[in-house]
Parts: sequence; C-alpha cells; structure tokens
Amino acid sequence: MRSEIPATPQRYHPDVETIEKDEPETARKLAETMLSISQKTYDDSGHATRAVHAKSHGMLGARVEVLDGLPPVLAQGLFAKPAAYDAVIRFSTTPGDFLHDSVSTPRGMALKIIGVEGERLPGSEGSRSQDFVMVNGKEFNSPSAKAFLVNLKGLALTTDRMEGVKEVVAKAARGAEAALEAVGTESALLKSLGGNPKTHILGDSFFGQLPLRYGDYIAKVAIVPVSDNLRALADKTLDTSDDEDVIRHAVQSHFGYQGGVWHLKVQLCSDIADMPVEGVSPWDEGKSSFVTVAVITADPQPTWDENRSRMVDDGMSFRPWNGLLAHQPLGSIMRMRKLAYERSAMFRSERNQTPVRDPIGCPFGRQAAE
Repeated sequence: MRSEIPATPQRYHPDVETIEKDEPETARKLAETMLSISQKTYDDSGHATRAVHAKSHGMLGARVEVLDGLPPVLAQGLFAKPAAYDAVIRFSTTPGDFLHDSVSTPRGMALKIIGVEGERLPGSEGSRSQDFVMVNGKEFNSPSAKAFLVNLKGLALTTDRMEGVKEVVAKAARGAEAALEAVGTESALLKSLGGNPKTHILGDSFFGQLPLRYGDYIAKVAIVPVSDNLRALADKTLDTSDDEDVIRHAVQSHFGYQGGVWHLKVQLCSDIADMPVEGVSPWDEGKSSFVTVAVITADPQPTWDENRSRMVDDGMSFRPWNGLLAHQPLGSIMRMRKLAYERSAMFRSERNQTPVRDPIGCPFGRQAAE
C-alpha cells in the first residue's frame, strides 16, 4: 500500500478553490431548475421524488470497516482510526423521471455511513452520518458549474416526456459511445444521454468524480467491487428489451442468495496544477492511484420493496454536504450542489407522508461488527 501513496500529497488550504462572484445566483438557478423537475413529476404522480437519481434499483444495509494500520497521510477524518460503522447503500440511475431501463443512463451509488463523530459541515450539524455520492464514471458530465446549469435546464425540459424518443436518442448515444470505447476513450455526455453500456450495475465501479477534503489533504473517492461474485458481473449485459425494471430485479436476484464486498478507495491529489480542484477531468492514476482505506460488506438480504423504498427513497437524502468538515466538498460544482440538494430534500419532506430524516442507525437492522 505504501508504494501507491504519492510522494507529494497536496495539503488542503482555502486558496485551492476559486470562488466566482456570481456563484450565489448560479446556485439559486440550479436549485430552482432541480425543483422544477421534482414539481413536474409531483404534478403527474402526486408523489414527490428526487430531481435526479429518482429511480432506485436496490437499497442495502451494509457495514463499513476502516482499515487498521493506515499510514498518517491516509488516516484522516472518518478514516483516522480503525472502526466499524453501519451504512446504507442506494443504487439508482440519473434522471429525475422513472424511465424504462432500456434508456440506459449513468448509474449512481450513494453511501451513507452512520454514527460518525466529528466537526460537521455547515447545514449538517443535526446529522451523525457521512454521505458519499458517486456515479459509474470518472468524469463529471459538465466542465463547469454554469455548464452544469445549462445541461440541467435541458434535462428539465425533457422530464416525463417522449420516452420513445428518449429510447431512440439513447440507442444512437450507445452506438457512438461504443465507438469511442473501442479506441480506448469514453464520453460522459453520451452516457448521460442514454449511452451507458447495459451492464449489470453490481459489476460497476463508482466514483465521486469531484474532489473533497481528505483531512489535511485533498482527494477523490471511489468504490470498487472486489468479491469474486461481483467482479464476475463487470461485463455481464442485461437484456432491457422487455423488463422495464430489469436492473432492480438483477440486484434482487443477486442479494437474494449472495452478499458482496467493495473497497472504498481514495486518490490523493499529488500536483495541484495537474489535478486542479476546480477541474472535472479524471486525475492521472499514474501519478496517484486509488488506495483502499475501508471495506464495505453487504450480506444477502431483500433489496427492494415498498417498505424499503419508503424508508430510503422517501425518508433519506444523500447529499455531498452531509458529513464531516474533514471531508468538505471542493470546487464550484460541489459548492453549487449544496443548496440544490437541501431544497430537493425539503421538497420531498414537505409533500410525502414520510419526512426526510437522517437515520440514527441502519433502518434494516444492525450491520456493523460489534
């Protein structure tokens, strides 16, 4: 492990961020756009859902075990000492409306680690959990906060409309994405349009994409499947032609009989010029690789039913700004997310019978080792 740690891990200081004067206005517009998506789906269904990642494919109780013997540069924040925590995992896809799985958009994995002690981020003082929100791609689909707003406005215009047209666009996007991957590259934009490969979600690796504080340092996070049964699913294709919820059913089928193990990894910033906090491109893994700091384990269990959906889809939020100050989100896009995610959670809490609350323990029973 020590050989994978960069020789020059960059220390965090406030000057690594470049804050633009009009960021509050951009944040307000982003929050309003996200709420317009939620309002549209609420008007149609009478039920308030997330503005993004509305469709869940599985919700797991898990345990997170921080490794013993981490070197000081990795023993930071939540990972400062060995410990075991209960956790909740939510698998999803990115749109704010509930689409047939044949419209193959990027997948999300949100992790809520419960019972965390330490100084809190602003706005999360009443919580005792640490959230990590990830997608199965290394690059964020917009190059800046303003571009993110433009893309989100376009998405809002298509919410709950023309699913057949979306499938045609998705098919074209998948073809273009496959051509790029054949020459060793990929496009976050094409994947967001429905070009994500139709693989098994449990074989995917997930990435935070954008940087955060890692105690005294700066890092990106990832979650990678490591148990043989999950790794075997990495290239497995799902037939989405008939079953609109095939991803959900595939997750149910797996965890009905088996568990799974992932590694939670961090990639330390080793050169602030080549790995800028305000950038969205993947950091060079030749200069700094992802290193394991914790193990995530989920045992066989139910993964989706109406009660579980009510507890997690309705009753929980997963927000980058819900956590420890030691893991403060960094960069303009992360800063823009704060208000939008807060208002999205409030929108759901005010309209549904199940209010959004931070759990004090895993709602599916104790998971962490004693």
